[in-house]
Amino acid sequence: MLWYILKLLVLLPLIGALAWGSLKLAQKMQARMGTPAAGTKRVRIVETTMLSPSLKLAVIEFRGREILVSASRAGLTRLAEIPLGDAALEGDQA
Repeated sequence: MLWYILKLLVLLPLIGALAWGSLKLAQKMQARMGTPAAGTKRVRIVETTMLSPSLKLAVIEFRGREILVSASRAGLTRLAEIPLGDAALEGDQA
């Protein structure tokens, strides 16, 4: 029993350190592969709405435009696109 507790006290922190280290390594590898750092993303999901368990609507902001897409098991489909300035005007009229 003492041997089991001793192994647990040694291996449990070791496993935690390995998990933490792998997360840090994954972050460094993403930064190295060209993934933009947090706060510098060009694409932003503005809003999502579930229509059914397999269908979702999303508004995505990209390069000064808002794009309405539907996401399903078959993939993404662009439904509408408006300039970002027009999106603010549409909200004021509603």
